[in-house]
Amino acid sequence: MQLRHVSFLTVLAVSTVLAGCKGKGDLVITDGVGITAVRSVCPAVGVPDFTGDMTAFRSGGARTADNIDYTATITNVRTNCNDGGDKVYASADFDVYARRTDTRGARRIELPYFSTVLRGGTAVVTKRIGTVVVDFADGQERAQGHAQAGAYIDRAAATLPPEIREKITRQRKAGDADAALDPLADPEVKSAIARATFELLVGFQLDEQQLSYNATR
Repeated sequence: MQLRHVSFLTVLAVSTVLAGCKGKGDLVITDGVGITAVRSVCPAVGVPDFTGDMTAFRSGGARTADNIDYTATITNVRTNCNDGGDKVYASADFDVYARRTDTRGARRIELPYFSTVLRGGTAVVTKRIGTVVVDFADGQERAQGHAQAGAYIDRAAATLPPEIREKITRQRKAGDADAALDPLADPEVKSAIARATFELLVGFQLDEQQLSYNATR
């Protein structure tokens, strides 16, 4: 399964190419010059830009480095996909590493995270909010938490129509009128690929100030 880091826009918009994890239902594409791409019904999984880190500041204080309360980072994202049925199930397990500046006393922090399924790079199909818990022992500066996100995707929706597959995979010989044309550049093909492309994205559920801080730090 491919892990992607993608740009965070208003609706988590991302540009998607033929990608995924090779397995049942894959479409293998060759263009006659040795280039091969693989497309799967399994969604790509990734962490959008600026959502993989969280910084909390002390109450009422300035948003400066010397006033940081704690920081947290999403890491070690591991993915799995079961594409054996009519519903494809994709999951993402990940760790959260946290560091606090004041190590006095035991402390628990609860960090909200989102998981969303994106279709065609722009359409949010589902979005869920979860919480990952990190516990610090007295005197402990660093601690770790773990969380999992998952989603079902309709296999039929993630599968290219037969006529589109034929356009992509049809063998072309030198001298054919369309021999030099890239089938993936065909607007109809591009549109069909976008409709059949899904992504499972995970990240911290941040407010506008936190997103702005991550984008400008």
